[in-house]
Amino acid sequence: MCGVIGAVARGPVNQLLYDGLLLLQHRGQDAAGIVTSAHKTFHMHKGPGLVRDVFRTRNMRSLPGDMGLAHCRYPTAGSAYNIDEAQPFYVNSPFGIVLGHNGNLTNSEPLRQEMFRQDLRHINTDSDSEVLLNVLAHELERAANGHRLDPETIFAAVAQVHRRCRGAYAVVAMIAGYGLLAFRDPFGIRPLVFGRCETPQGPEYLIASESVALAAFGFELVRDVAPGEAIYIDEDGGFHSRGCTREARLYPCIFEYVYLARPDSVLDGASVYETRLNMGRSLAEKIAHILAPGALDVVIPVPDTSRPSALEIANVLGLPYREGFVRNRYIGRTFIMPGQTIRKKSVRQKLNVMGMEFRGKNVLIVDDSIVRGTTSREIVQMAREAGASKVYFASAAPPVRYPNVYGIDMPTRRELIATGRSNDEIAAEIGADAVIYQDLDGLIASVRAANASLSNFETSCFDGVYITGDVTGEYLAAVERARDASRQEAADESADGNQLDLNAA
Repeated sequence: MCGVIGAVARGPVNQLLYDGLLLLQHRGQDAAGIVTSAHKTFHMHKGPGLVRDVFRTRNMRSLPGDMGLAHCRYPTAGSAYNIDEAQPFYVNSPFGIVLGHNGNLTNSEPLRQEMFRQDLRHINTDSDSEVLLNVLAHELERAANGHRLDPETIFAAVAQVHRRCRGAYAVVAMIAGYGLLAFRDPFGIRPLVFGRCETPQGPEYLIASESVALAAFGFELVRDVAPGEAIYIDEDGGFHSRGCTREARLYPCIFEYVYLARPDSVLDGASVYETRLNMGRSLAEKIAHILAPGALDVVIPVPDTSRPSALEIANVLGLPYREGFVRNRYIGRTFIMPGQTIRKKSVRQKLNVMGMEFRGKNVLIVDDSIVRGTTSREIVQMAREAGASKVYFASAAPPVRYPNVYGIDMPTRRELIATGRSNDEIAAEIGADAVIYQDLDGLIASVRAANASLSNFETSCFDGVYITGDVTGEYLAAVERARDASRQEAADESADGNQLDLNAA
């Protein structure tokens, strides 16, 4: 997952983009970048780390212009530690284009070969986002055929991008001398919204991954970018939009509502906060059928995303809701975590236990999901060390049994604790007295209750159904091999760094 934002304003946009990235920081913490346009010239600064660490006053001063885009990165394809893969990406041919991308292409390798052999374009990094940028650049060149771009030509190029690319992509791009372009894949897997603000000088537009980035700056949320739709805003503020494929069907990623998005966002017409309350209500009904009356004394969330669900579970079951874990928000980040020992240490550093809420009680701990189970195991152990009599663990999401290939950094199948295990076996693995999962039907109903017009969702990590139709067992095996190689490379780099430290000492 990543965060993207683009703006066409009536004054400098550098501060607007920076502040917008701060609101989208939860979507990516590994790198950040901003590009602005002034007098048909791009100005870019990007680097590794949090937004606040990448940009200094001198960097902001070097970003003039009233149009721009920004990106915060969480790596799901390519190398997690390669600064060359920080976005936005840039190409200077044919027009000069910069692009920020949230999602993951599932056919990036075949496209990479096409770029090299047929389109005569060279890709510098392992990033699928750079592949996507070059596909867009090539199709714009073909559609223009030596002439200036206009909205019809741009939309024709995006239609060809949809024809060639598979997977998930929510894109904001800038074309030098023309304007801002945004488009969403034909399934609308990753979110993208846009808003408008009226000013005395004319309308301003803001496009972002989540609506929270609009409301903070006084932009009225107009709507989501539709699946397969492209939006083009020219340098004068002229607004143009077009559906660029006949195959468009809305299948938003349901994990956005479970975990990824901020609770104060509205995605595809559904309030994220409302969906999480609904998840809690649905899960509470299941808990009431599984556990005997009086089996629980207290409901405690794992901060922060599970709080709305935990609160509603407590309300429905008539139990006290308590904050038993305190999150340390100022802990230093653990950048390379090659082994479970370091991951375990990270959990202990990030969460402290309020012993009085556990001592002598039968506790229901609520989390948004259980993926590897490593964090869940450590949390259960912390609760027992604090004196809990019994520890039950509830997940607001169903069992995660399959990798996500559409832009979420899910581990390999063998690392997913739910793969090949029953609920009782999972409970034994994490040390809980019982584990209770949300049903997939209950999760879908919880989101649909917030917007009845939503009929389909991308749920592959729960049911193994990959809606783009091109994800095979061979593809998943290749992804897992690449992930294993990347993990080994990170572990080797960490070991080399530790040896250097010892030698220096």
